[in-house]
Amino acid sequence: MPIFKAYDIRGLVPEELSEKDAHRIGRATARHLGGRRLVVGSDARTHSPGLVRELIRGITDEGTDVVDIGWAATPMLYYAVESLEADGGIMVTASHNPKQYNGFKVCGPHARPVGQDTGLRDIEALTHALGDAPGGGSVESVDVRPGYARHVLAVGVGRPELKVAIDCGNGMASVGLEGVLAELPLEVERLYFEPDGTFPNHPADPLEEENLADVSEAVRRTGAAFGVAFDGDGDRAVFVDESGRPVASDLMIGVLARSQLRRYPKSRVLYDLRSSWATPEEIEAAGGEPGICRVGHSFIKAAMHESGASFAGELSGHFYFRFSENLVCDDGTAALIALLDVLADDPRPLSELMEPLRRYFASGEINRRVPDPHALIEEVAKEHASAPETSRLDGLLVRYDDWWFNLRPSNTEPLLRLNLEARSEDRMIEERDRLVARMEAAS
Repeated sequence: MPIFKAYDIRGLVPEELSEKDAHRIGRATARHLGGRRLVVGSDARTHSPGLVRELIRGITDEGTDVVDIGWAATPMLYYAVESLEADGGIMVTASHNPKQYNGFKVCGPHARPVGQDTGLRDIEALTHALGDAPGGGSVESVDVRPGYARHVLAVGVGRPELKVAIDCGNGMASVGLEGVLAELPLEVERLYFEPDGTFPNHPADPLEEENLADVSEAVRRTGAAFGVAFDGDGDRAVFVDESGRPVASDLMIGVLARSQLRRYPKSRVLYDLRSSWATPEEIEAAGGEPGICRVGHSFIKAAMHESGASFAGELSGHFYFRFSENLVCDDGTAALIALLDVLADDPRPLSELMEPLRRYFASGEINRRVPDPHALIEEVAKEHASAPETSRLDGLLVRYDDWWFNLRPSNTEPLLRLNLEARSEDRMIEERDRLVARMEAAS
């Protein structure tokens, strides 16, 4: 089924993902996880109620009990799976995708992700071979908001008195965030806190700079110390400084690491391979051990479990926290708490705090549709075979003394992605334009 992606299940409703599909996926997921109890949460998209109803019916038809936490941000589902000692969970959401989409994020015990290589293929196969349903599962509704607030506040102890602007994009971040804000001495300019699956104000995708316009304007209008915008299901956060200027998320990894390295001194901190040279340098300066990892939440969470890392981040605005020995997950609200913790210790304006990290010149992520991404990657790899450092950790990573680049195929779209950085702007522009020309010629 084309709705089964690398990390989740996602498609247009009802053309690609129907309520009938939701029932089958509920049964198949319950059978695959094989536990006694699963948590289900959902976003506010217009088709979520029907999908939730049929998903729960499918789970209970397999004899598995359901804990229904209702409207939730995805990090709240992760918290619920761990705190309720459930055998897994399913979040009904399409994250930052447009309103026509919906889908399911699946996790197992301790909220460990179930992706293409860790069970989604098996779940897809099971949807075609279900047979009779034993039935007998029950449904219980639980409000996890108070517990979630205590859980997420624990990632940082600093509580500065600041004015901040927060844009929830009519997504789900506000559901868990309100209880958190009640415990903080913040003056908050609230934007689009009302969950609305039609996304009437702007798409809930903070990676697109035009979607940061409202929070940037609110920061300038109110004199806020910074602003933050969340994606549709609340697991990503993108920040802007006191002038409304967006802060690159790879640089924010180095800043937030300061907070988490106070919790876990000298621990390992992971950053995705698209990140600036400044990121591992900042991690080291804060006393941490930097480690590079491939892109994607399932890979990063696995690497954190394997390495014992305390914190990790991605260029996409996912920030990953070690909440306990068993629970590591991405959480946009936790990123907000970690930044407050940093600013309590370093009261400089965010722009001044960030400026020293902007010491290199980055291209930003450049995407092109290429018929055969792997063929082009191999051609480019041959051309750079004599580079001082090359890696196939994720696509092609090539490093020279004065510049580096990564070419990788998207895991979710038919795109080839380029990230490049250099020690001088001229060098960045020269090498960027050369590689973009190759991509465009191949397309």
